[in-house]
Amino acid sequence: MNGDDHRSVSGQPSATRTVLQQVIFDCDGVLVDSEVLAEQVLTQQLAKWLPDLDAETELRAALGMTTDAILAHLEAMSAHQLPEQALERIDSAIESRLADELVAIDGVAELLEQLSLQGMAMAIVSNSSARRVKASLAATGLDRWLGSVPLFTAEEVAVPKPAPDVYQLALRRLGRDVSECVVVEDSLAGVTAAVAAGLRVIGFTGAGHIPPGHDHSQRGVGAWQSTASMAEVSSLISSLLTDDALAKE
Repeated sequence: MNGDDHRSVSGQPSATRTVLQQVIFDCDGVLVDSEVLAEQVLTQQLAKWLPDLDAETELRAALGMTTDAILAHLEAMSAHQLPEQALERIDSAIESRLADELVAIDGVAELLEQLSLQGMAMAIVSNSSARRVKASLAATGLDRWLGSVPLFTAEEVAVPKPAPDVYQLALRRLGRDVSECVVVEDSLAGVTAAVAAGLRVIGFTGAGHIPPGHDHSQRGVGAWQSTASMAEVSSLISSLLTDDALAKE
């Protein structure tokens, strides 16, 4: 989708251009550098449980999927079966690592402060549980800016990202046209979901788990721009505000 293609919640082009009103963030890999910790836990456990798979490679291909979906996908590829309560054991191990080691993405606090001072509305759309998102925000201090913003998670829809359902839900509840929003996503699943909902997406590649060439992959599934820098994310959002201001004159 190019910068002049604005679509309504229905996916049809909006009749008029409207001013940017809301920035929607994914959480893991955009606000907090959690995916690298989760990936390490999964790689270690799956190497024991599904030894016939190259867990690290397969996990990179599954970036952005829910943990439940990842386990089901990899078990189907393997000649081995996962143990009982595999999801609960993985989630417990991930949450233990997050509690001890989680940090905010470099530069995101400055971006959130800037958006807050500008009066920009914000929201979060995540494939993680609401409990984990809230815990991640509290652990990193980002709840200072995001503790009370609208939060939409995969728990609330039948099909998680890469399906567009959770973004469509967010648009309905926020009462926003897609032309009023921009999304910041890291995973191909997240970018795909947002683009399918008709939204403009800034792909972020600055988290610790991102492989080389991911920016090209993000653009390949429809990201408007891609960057490894939160300062550049800020500049891109500012450019949208400037473009909208000029379009109103």
